[in-house]
Amino acid sequence: MKITRTNALKGTVSVPGDKSISHRSVMLGSIADGITEVHHFLQGADCLSSIACFRQMGIHIENDGNIVRIHGQGLHGLKSPSDVLDTGNSGTTTRLMSGILSGQNFECVINGDASIQSRPMKRIITPLSMMGASIESLRGNDCAPLKITGQKLHGIHYDSPVSSAQVKSAILLAGLYAEGETSVTEPVLSRNHTELMLKGCGGDITSVGTTATLRPVKRLEAQKIVVPGDISSAAYFMAAGLIVPSSEICIENVGINPTRDGMIRVCQAMGGDIKLENVHEVCGEPVADIIVRHSSLHGTVVEGEIIPTLIDELPIIAVMAAFAEGQTIIRDAAELKVKESDRIAVMSENLTAMGVDVTPTDDGMIINGGKIPHGAQIQSHLDHRIAMSFAVAALASEGETEIIGSDCVNISYPTFYRDLFQLAK
Repeated sequence: MKITRTNALKGTVSVPGDKSISHRSVMLGSIADGITEVHHFLQGADCLSSIACFRQMGIHIENDGNIVRIHGQGLHGLKSPSDVLDTGNSGTTTRLMSGILSGQNFECVINGDASIQSRPMKRIITPLSMMGASIESLRGNDCAPLKITGQKLHGIHYDSPVSSAQVKSAILLAGLYAEGETSVTEPVLSRNHTELMLKGCGGDITSVGTTATLRPVKRLEAQKIVVPGDISSAAYFMAAGLIVPSSEICIENVGINPTRDGMIRVCQAMGGDIKLENVHEVCGEPVADIIVRHSSLHGTVVEGEIIPTLIDELPIIAVMAAFAEGQTIIRDAAELKVKESDRIAVMSENLTAMGVDVTPTDDGMIINGGKIPHGAQIQSHLDHRIAMSFAVAALASEGETEIIGSDCVNISYPTFYRDLFQLAK
């Protein structure tokens, strides 16, 4: 993909459904009783991996490209798959499904692509094993492929060393099959979509501070789910509207869950003209239209409790920092090293190629902005968030930018380039 500078971005855009909520709708819909109907489901490769895995376990799932209908078979209705469960590039599918599979009455193997085979799974193996699960990393490196042999589980209280919705969710989903109460305490509250959706389908779950507590129930009820636009996808348009001169963009129906809204807060902290309109609630999730206009940005410090609310948005925040006057510091984000790529190294390498003054650190980066970057050849490392971030950077940079491996955006946002370029004036 080759991209050059544009004069302005103007118009209205609707981003695909939230990736986290789409994944969870398939998983909880599969183990609920009845038909779960999901509107605005994200048709990205990651979420389609979740559908494929549950189909392999005997769940009938209809997907017409807009509405997904999941014919749930109840908590104990999954069947032993005849082959390896392939999660593709999806860490969410791999980790959350491991929690469900730990309490089944069959044995299976989960595997994914090269990226998944290098991502850390010990963070779920440890707590699930404490619950009585039998999970073996077949290569002995605490990564996929994972062999899971279903067991009788017991509830635990787990003090998680990381604020991770995937870790928390894996434990809570295993808790559906455990004897007694299961609870997870995090250092800082991570995204809470699992808790909200469990509550919506009749789960016995409470949240106090950074602790979520689940008690097992005999059944979960199917529900109708309307998936809001994914704020992680909206983030690219928010950044583009702020850094491309003369721009004004309306991003419709975006989920603004307070465990996910850190991007909005950082944009405002950097002096961005960003406003929320038409704020309302859909299926327990707050939703709004986001209006963003070109702004003169300044540097800021992104650290501490806000990090879990924008962990996927840090690459595009680093791009914004390159266009902002002064210094931006990102810290407390060592989690970036174990995403689809080592995002600290990859962002630093590519920003440097565009002439940006950036210094990688152990847990983030320091960016001295204010000078217009120049076009360069960008290595996406097949990381969708890297590719989308530099597509946005290219629209406000001098010269031509070429993104290698640009098709990786299909993982979360198949129509990203079309939606971005149709705003260009």
